[in-house]
Amino acid sequence: MRHSQLVQIHGTGVNVSRLSLGTAPLGGLFKKVSESESDSVISEALDAGIAYIDTAPLYGYGVGEVRVGRGIKGHHRQPVISTKVGRLLRPGKNLEYDKFPDSDPNIEIYFDHTASGIRKSLEESLKRLDRESVEIAYIHDADSWVREAIEVVYPELHKMRDEGLIKAIGIGMNWCPTSIAIMTETELNIALIAGRFTLLDQSAQEELYPLALKKKVSIIAAGVFNSGVLANPVQGAYYDYEPAPKEIIDKARSIGKFLEKFDISLPAAALQFPLRHPAVASVLTGAGSVIELRENIANFNVQIPDEIWSQMESDGLISPIIL
Repeated sequence: MRHSQLVQIHGTGVNVSRLSLGTAPLGGLFKKVSESESDSVISEALDAGIAYIDTAPLYGYGVGEVRVGRGIKGHHRQPVISTKVGRLLRPGKNLEYDKFPDSDPNIEIYFDHTASGIRKSLEESLKRLDRESVEIAYIHDADSWVREAIEVVYPELHKMRDEGLIKAIGIGMNWCPTSIAIMTETELNIALIAGRFTLLDQSAQEELYPLALKKKVSIIAAGVFNSGVLANPVQGAYYDYEPAPKEIIDKARSIGKFLEKFDISLPAAALQFPLRHPAVASVLTGAGSVIELRENIANFNVQIPDEIWSQMESDGLISPIIL
C-alpha cells in the first residue's frame, strides 16, 4: 500500500514511510485524548506500516513525547522518531492550557537558542521518549531567530549527530523565506514544512522545493489541510491557524465540488497532493483517534488518476508543478 512505502532521507540511512504520523493531536491539541486512545492510535499506526512518528516538546508541553515513548515501547515494529529543539519546559504558569488541555497547568514553555539550551532540549526530550537517541532533530519555529539557528543551533546539532544522539538534522517551519535562509546556509538532511504545498497554497515550489532538490534535502510535507479548511470547508473553519476568509472557503469548496464528479473526497486529494512534487518524501498528518487514523490511511491510498490533477491545473484550481 502507498502509505507504508519507504523512502530514504538524503544523506542518511533513515527510511520514512510515505504517510507519517504527527502527534500534536496526541498531545491533546484543543481536545483531551485518553491515554488508552493515544496508545491505540500509535499501536494501530505501527501495525499498519506507518514507519515514522513526529513529536515535539510543544505538543502537550511534553505529554506528546511521553505518549509516543510509551506507545512504541515493546512494539515489534520500531518507527523512526523525530522531535524538535528550541523550546524548553520549566515550572511556571501554563499560558496555553486551553490549547493543550492534557498539559500540566504548572509548566511553562520558553525558547532557548543557546548551544547548552539546544542540548538540554534534546536530552530532556530523550528522557520523555525513554530513548537514548532519535533519528531526526528539527530546529523548530526559528522564524524570529534565523541567525541563531544557522550560527548556534545547527553546529550544536551537528556535534550531537557526530555523538550518535541523532542521525539527521532538519528544520520544522511554516514559512518559506526563513526556511530558505536556513537551508541556504546549512547542510540539512530534511525539512518539515507545514502548509506551503497544499491544494490552497503552492508557494513552496517557487523557491524552497527547488532549493531542496538542489541541496538534496528531503521534504516532509505537513499541514496539508491548512489548519482544517481542506478537511471540512465550512463557515468557521480555520486556515493557517486563523479563521478562514470567505474566499479561501469558497476556493476549497470549488475544489471539493470538482472532485465530487470523480467520487474523490477533498481530504483524499489534500493528503495526496504533496506527493506530486519530487522533493517530497513523506506526508505528515496527525490523528487524535483511531477513527481519524483509519480515515487518513484510507484517503491516502485512494487512487487519483494523473488526468484529474491535470484537469485541476487546466481549470485553474491548482498551479502546475514547477521543477
